Amino acid sequence: MAQPASKSELINYCKRQLGAPVLEINVADEQVDDLVDDAIQYFHERHFDGVVQTFLKYKITQTDIDRGQGKKTDSNVGIVTTTGISTVGITSTFSYEENSNYIQVPTAVIGVNKIFKFDGSQTTTNSMFSVKYQLFLNDVYNFNSTEILSYAMVKRYLEDIDFLLNTEKMIRFNQRQDRLYLDIDWGSVSEGDYIILDCYRLLDPNDFTRVYNDSFLKKYLTALIKKQWGQNLIKFQGVKLPGGIELNGRQIYDDAQKDLDVIREQMSNTYELPPLDMIGWYYAKSIFYSRNTWRTEPCSGFNQWAIENLWRRYFLHA
Repeated sequence: MAQPASKSELINYCKRQLGAPVLEINVADEQVDDLVDDAIQYFHERHFDGVVQTFLKYKITQTDIDRGQGKKTDSNVGIVTTTGISTVGITSTFSYEENSNYIQVPTAVIGVNKIFKFDGSQTTTNSMFSVKYQLFLNDVYNFNSTEILSYAMVKRYLEDIDFLLNTEKMIRFNQRQDRLYLDIDWGSVSEGDYIILDCYRLLDPNDFTRVYNDSFLKKYLTALIKKQWGQNLIKFQGVKLPGGIELNGRQIYDDAQKDLDVIREQMSNTYELPPLDMIGWYYAKSIFYSRNTWRTEPCSGFNQWAIENLWRRYFLHA
């Protein structure tokens, strides 16, 4: 069918685009299965419709806290030791210790933007003693008691204070590890606390079958199968069949490679999300250096810190 909704239907669709059943597509089923997996992986990693932004909630356990703190005890819970050996002159051994301050994330998660604060300051929390609560209690007891502009300015001021005095939680993530490292003070975390992950998760085509009908995925998989078909026939180059027909696997392979180059260029120009954050980053640098012309060291640590905070101020908190 023209709108495949399963893996087998997608494979049949691509083969029909290459001439089946009129022509025999000389590609093994195992090879086609590998190509489908490669095409879906490329779709997930590059296409903006291959992932979805989601928010995952995780409940901290006592085991997580013990591993994160990594206290030096008899059991050495959470301590991982790595050894390096030098054999220059004499043999020397160097031991390094590292905390296992991570939580395991699902394999479908390919990127983590940030985690939301779970220990907010008194300026932004909703507790009875917070500034926000007192502001509503004393000044905004009804909508006619104050102007909306004054309220908005006070709220922005409180957010600036919270941003300056309360640092963002430092995280490290690599999708090949499936681990989210939390570089935080684990002593301030309690069992039962929740953290919210702002992350990107793959769309499983088995759950969302419309992935198989994506126009890019169909064209890309067709080109991959065509390339494999040509690769299989290259070794028969110059062999004549009855009737004078000669197989030309090299031509099929070259045509498929050209199709793949065009499709991948189209992916970069059409289906990928552009690096818009870099535009904001360079704009923040221009603002900083235009206002601080006396700074002559573009790579200094203070300049880097100032630019990052200016970028967050103007773009992340806009």
